[in-house]
Amino acid sequence: MGGLWEEVRTAVHGVWQRRWLAAAVAWALCLLGWLVVSQIPNQYESRARVFVQLRQILPGEALATQQEQQKDIDRVRQTLASAINLEKVVRGTALANTVATDRDVADRVAGLQQKIKVTAQQDNLFEITATANNGKLSRDIVQKLIDIFVEDNLTQGRDEASQSLTFLDQQLQQRQKALQEAEAKQAEFQARYLGSLPGTGSLTERLAAARSQLAQVNADLAAAQSGLAAVNGQMAGTSASVSGPGGGAVAGPARARVSAIQGQLAEARARGWTDAHPDVIALKSQLSQAQVAARGERPVAAAGGGANANPLYLSLRAMQADKSAQVAALTNRKAQIEADINAFDQKIAGDPAAAQEQAEIDRNYQVLKTQYDKLLADREQVKLRSQAASQTDAVKFSVIDPPVTPAAPTAPNRLLLLTGVLIVGLGGGVAAAFGLSQLAGTFPTTKRLEKASGMPVIGSVGEVVTAAQTALRRKRLQMFAAAMGGLVFAWVALLGLEIFQRGVA
Repeated sequence: MGGLWEEVRTAVHGVWQRRWLAAAVAWALCLLGWLVVSQIPNQYESRARVFVQLRQILPGEALATQQEQQKDIDRVRQTLASAINLEKVVRGTALANTVATDRDVADRVAGLQQKIKVTAQQDNLFEITATANNGKLSRDIVQKLIDIFVEDNLTQGRDEASQSLTFLDQQLQQRQKALQEAEAKQAEFQARYLGSLPGTGSLTERLAAARSQLAQVNADLAAAQSGLAAVNGQMAGTSASVSGPGGGAVAGPARARVSAIQGQLAEARARGWTDAHPDVIALKSQLSQAQVAARGERPVAAAGGGANANPLYLSLRAMQADKSAQVAALTNRKAQIEADINAFDQKIAGDPAAAQEQAEIDRNYQVLKTQYDKLLADREQVKLRSQAASQTDAVKFSVIDPPVTPAAPTAPNRLLLLTGVLIVGLGGGVAAAFGLSQLAGTFPTTKRLEKASGMPVIGSVGEVVTAAQTALRRKRLQMFAAAMGGLVFAWVALLGLEIFQRGVA
């Protein structure tokens, strides 16, 4: 411990012996450092916070709309400090007065990229910070960035909607033209093959429908022929007239038909058929028509010899006419369907790939129809969103903290820098004096001399100072104190000047 203390005393003594060198170096370093600090330009920082509120424009699409809007906001936030936007800032602020060429604009843009920050603090809350050489310019830069932020979000969606509508209109025109061509092919194929076949669908389905209809016509024809044969059999066993007084009057065909229909209706009810049965409904309709015709019919005079017309025979004859007409109609319908099926079979035999052709036509038509319907629905949705966005604010911007002109510079911290220069200057002076003391060829203590020479030191002679030397040393000490006090005074004066300038600002 004693050795360490001896070393410290030796170092302090060496520095003190060269104190004027330390003072000169300290003054030189402080003056140079303070000059450099004074040349550093002030930096003023202005900041603002913007809150973005997402609004739901259309019901039922809140999640999708918010996701799209959030993507737009993130995109704008990430590209807000892009070269294009910063060029708008340069041309829209006082920086435009400092540029004359495109190269100057590019230099200003490169400088702004280092001085602008856009930070997402919380959900939908952003902070915009700009640094400039004066407070007003920094505030103008932040305000211009806010204007760009709002403008990009309000106009970008509308421009994209307009482009989307244009693209969808072009696609719809192309799909509509292709759909019309597919419909023409489908109509031509139907006219060529399917015009005479009933139903809808493919060739196989229509042919099956035609054969099913033919089977139904055959069943109806068999039933009608059976009914006609039954009527003919009844007529064969029924006489055309009955005996009775001569000169009388008998019922005509219309009245006989009413009687026959009433008999059929009674027979149907006897079978248990209700009024809702189709045959009962048909018989009631025929009965109503026959009754209307019978009201205007006059009785028919009976033939001579006392014979009268048989009403049952007349009724059977009317039924025979109806059955015959029904059989003839069904026969014609059967012949027509058979002819259509035969003609269709001949066409298919001549073109075996017709079924494959129809499947391909129907498939292409269905695909085009699906695409057209989807594009039409998408276009209506985009159009509705575009109208809603143009008439309402889908994204609302609120400036929470507006940009203000900073009164004091945020950088550099001159108070700290001036103090640091003073400390560095003093340390440099002490270091210079200590280094020179280490290079000197003297020995401050007897122990140093013994260590360097290797021989014992018998004794040492102290310095004898006269009164004149004491007065001179005191004067020099005062001059040294004045020099160091002047250095401290200069530091305090510079601090006061900096504080005064901030207060005036």
